[in-house]
Parts: sequence; C-alpha cells; structure tokens
Amino acid sequence: MHHSQPSALISVEEGVSCRRRITFRAISLLLAVLFLIGCASQSKSSQSTSPEIVVAAAANLTEAFAEVGPRFTSKTGVRVVFSFGATADLARQIENGAPFDVFAAADTEHVEALERKGLLTANSRTLYARGRLVMWLAPGRDLKAQRIEDIVAKEFNRVAVAKPDVAPYGRATVESLQGLGIWSQVEPRIIYAQSVSQAKQYASTGNAEVAFIPLALVPPGAGKYIEVPETLHRPIDQSLGIVKSSANQTAARQFVDFLMSDEGQETMVRRGYRRPVSK
Repeated sequence: MHHSQPSALISVEEGVSCRRRITFRAISLLLAVLFLIGCASQSKSSQSTSPEIVVAAAANLTEAFAEVGPRFTSKTGVRVVFSFGATADLARQIENGAPFDVFAAADTEHVEALERKGLLTANSRTLYARGRLVMWLAPGRDLKAQRIEDIVAKEFNRVAVAKPDVAPYGRATVESLQGLGIWSQVEPRIIYAQSVSQAKQYASTGNAEVAFIPLALVPPGAGKYIEVPETLHRPIDQSLGIVKSSANQTAARQFVDFLMSDEGQETMVRRGYRRPVSK
C-alpha cells in the first residue's frame, strides 16, 4: 500500500502538468487569434478612414498636381493617385468604364460631353483653372528668339506641338500661329506629340528646337520662354467633374473642394495658371 502512493502522486502531478500545458497552448492560440482579428480590424478601419481616389488629369497638370496631391492628403487623410494623359484620351477611357473618381480636363468641351452622356455626377462640373500657353526653348541651346514670329527662321526646323485633336494646348498653338500669319511657314516643321508632356520632352532631348507647352510645365529657371498672348487663341479654360460610377463620391468631392479652396487656387496660380473666370 505504501509503495503505491508515490506512483499515484506522480500520476496526479503528470495530469496537472498536462492540463497546464493544454491550457497554456489554448491561451496562446486564443491570443494569436485575437491578435490577427485585431490586425484585420485595424487594417479595415485604416482603409475605411483613409480611402484612395484616382484622378484622371490632363498632362499639363503634372507639376501642379504633384504639389496639390500631398497637400490634399495631409489635410484630409484621403490618398490620391493621378493618371495623366491627353484630355481626349482620358475622356475616352471614362466612356469605356475606366475606374476614375475625378476627371480634370484641359478644356471644357470634354467634360461637358461626358456630362451630357450621363457619366458625371450631377452638378459636379466645375471650372477650376485657365491655362497659359508659352513657347519654350530648352536650356543649353544657342538659339535666340525675342518674339514668337522669330521661329520662322531656318534654324528652328523642328517645332514640338501637342496634337490639336487630343490636346487643347495644341489646338491653342495652331490658332495662335494662324493668328500671327505664320502657320503656313511653320506647319511643315511641326513634330506632333501625343501630349504637352511629350512636346516638352522633345525640346528637352534636342528632338525639337522649340516647344509650345503650358507655362505650368516650364521648369523654373530652365531655358527661356515667351508667353503667347491670350488674344491669339480661345481661352484655355479647364473644367473637371466627378465620375458618376465612382464608389468614392465623398472623397472625390473633398478633392474638388480642396482644389477650389483658397489654398488650392493659390497653389495653381503659383504653378502657372490663372484663376478661372466665371461665365
């Protein structure tokens, strides 16, 4: 009898130890599950409080929106991704169902057309800027021009212009050269670009002697530019609209409101635009 007690004691101790191990494992597993649920919940909460919007923006806005975007995000917590391109191309993508939230065009016509087709949120069409067209000579060239008419000289044998059928700044360029009476002389030398950004690139890389681009794309202190008188072309009024199919209507509205605020407009003016003129 006395010999059986130690083994019984050992058996009890082993049982207690085993139960402790099982309890410890269960608690560990429970904590791990709770941790994962907490992470998922936090991630979901973070996503819901910080939505992301995609803004289809005309190429002339590349530099300006590079400043507007971070300012907007720091104020609202809403992340913004920009998809830059020629206005007509972006409008076509929206018609084909591209997942954009806001469309910021380089003109008013394409936004109005999308509105007529019922593709924009009601009452979201807004005039947000007036563009300024310049003739830009990239740095590192000996070419000189005091007036736009000087490009008829033979040394200006390649002139970069955004395609007028897709880019409003390209259309304004053609109107201006026609208004100056030099279109017939310059036309054979024109290299057409898909967007104003590409026109700028042609001049930057030496593939063109001069480029007609928005003032907003002229690098500060780089090269020389001559502003094209606004009397030579139709005003480059730029409109935007919120895409009706967007699931982020509130965040999209916040972006538009920020762009139209004093801070947004001051940024645009500093970046080479004029404030929109009410019609």
